[in-house]
Amino acid sequence: MSEETPTKTNFIKLIIDEHNRTGRFGGRVHTRFPPEPNGYLHIGHAKALCIDFGIAEEYGGFTNLRYDDTNPVKEDTEYVDAIKEDIHWLGFDWGDREYYASDYFEPLYEMALTLIKQGKAYVDELSPEEMREYRGTLTEPGKNSPWRERSIEENLDLFTRMRAGEFPDGSKTLRAKIDMASPNLNMRDPVMYRILHATHHRTGDKWCIYPMYDFAHGQSDSIEGITHSMCSLEYENHRPLYDWFLDQLGIFHPQQIEFARLNLTHTVMSKRKLRRLVEEGYVDGWTDPRMPTLSAMRRRGFPASAVRKFIDVVGVAKNDSFADVELLEHIVRDELNQVAKRRMAVLKPLKVVLDNYPQGQVETFEISDFPQDPECQTSRQVPFSRELFIEQDDFMEQPIPKYFRLAPGQEVRLMNAYYITATSVEKDAEGNVTLVHCVYDPETRGGMSPDGRKVKGTIHWASAPHAIAAEVRLYDQLFEDKQPEDLPEGESFLDHVNKESLQVVKAFLEPDLATALSGQSFQFVRNGYFTPDNKDSVPGSLVFNRTISLVDTWAKMQK
Repeated sequence: MSEETPTKTNFIKLIIDEHNRTGRFGGRVHTRFPPEPNGYLHIGHAKALCIDFGIAEEYGGFTNLRYDDTNPVKEDTEYVDAIKEDIHWLGFDWGDREYYASDYFEPLYEMALTLIKQGKAYVDELSPEEMREYRGTLTEPGKNSPWRERSIEENLDLFTRMRAGEFPDGSKTLRAKIDMASPNLNMRDPVMYRILHATHHRTGDKWCIYPMYDFAHGQSDSIEGITHSMCSLEYENHRPLYDWFLDQLGIFHPQQIEFARLNLTHTVMSKRKLRRLVEEGYVDGWTDPRMPTLSAMRRRGFPASAVRKFIDVVGVAKNDSFADVELLEHIVRDELNQVAKRRMAVLKPLKVVLDNYPQGQVETFEISDFPQDPECQTSRQVPFSRELFIEQDDFMEQPIPKYFRLAPGQEVRLMNAYYITATSVEKDAEGNVTLVHCVYDPETRGGMSPDGRKVKGTIHWASAPHAIAAEVRLYDQLFEDKQPEDLPEGESFLDHVNKESLQVVKAFLEPDLATALSGQSFQFVRNGYFTPDNKDSVPGSLVFNRTISLVDTWAKMQK
């Protein structure tokens, strides 16, 4: 990670430095990344990944990947595999330290028995509704469950029978016995175990009781020897409970450290809301390029280096705030500008015929892959013929003032090719222009005039007989509202879905793009940055996604 100011990120490093100075963990730094396998990782998780792996790397430590697989109802191996792929895509690796909370179901159960034997846990029979009623409020203390004073023997018997599967779902829970009057609601006898007769993706039907996150997390950290357990700010009020369990059990005690989560404008981060977008058909799955998931960003063509740079620029703070999505786009655009080869692609094609160009003649132009870089040595051959495609917006039959592109009697430059002049048009029954007749000046090969005359308009093109047909998907922000997770009461984030967030066009591309591979990025000149879709694009049926437009709204905002 890069150097940051203490006010932005060094508070975590300062804590670690103090631990190293006092010898609390013997100079060790061992972190963990604990995703739930119930959905895909998103840009917010990228921040946690950069902190967990980045901090450990900086201090010469290690990072574990540990799946928090304590809720079999929502978990799936699809998510497990996707999480691994996303972490590797960002450039991180956990080595041989891949673990699951389910690895520890037996020792966690034994720890629960220990707390029961200490008189610090009991089996409760309140319903969820009754439990909420007994819990109290922020201003009023809770009240004890009528089952709170069961004997240790009775609690041991009931908990053992819970494990044996004698009771139905929801009929009993195991709760910690702490303080129903605590000002911290998390300390008011929290649930440690609930009954779930559901098949687990790893343990099958071996268990029918599953630990809650607050019980499983700290003890799993302890088992693995984690020193610094970083998590987002919403877990700050959970830290006393994290500490209480470890202290009561008398086992190795990691340090929990909280940082502000990443919030991004025009985006929702709640996994529950992302799941609704998927399940209700607002998007085409978790990898839809409009989603904030890392898989979606990869599919859209975002470089992993740009995502990491964005996280680095945003920094790690102690207070929640919003980062502008335009900043992310600005960084992506800057990264792609350096590596994306330039290609010509016509997204809204209009046919052009050069009436004075020889029938059947084909010539090629050698065009630089990076024309903005005079040092660039790479290029490709682009065919040129009598029939071409240009963009519909690059022709206007009755041009408005200061319109410098193609119009009747108006000369323009075909990029890297010739000067042409429109002479006439053909139209369909509705009066739409379907073909433009032009003449070309053969003395202007390469787009340069020997007599020194200049034209103000330069447009791109594709040779019609050689062009490759492709589906091109143009993406925009999924939400019109800047903060769709912070809306007035009565409004749903779904009310603010941008219905124009995806446009699909049938385009014609220069033939070199026929061999484009998944993961490659190209700048379609004048149209933006694009990449082959890693799900739907196959040879002979190409699909390209627009990663980002050429318009840098962040730069405009800064001005």
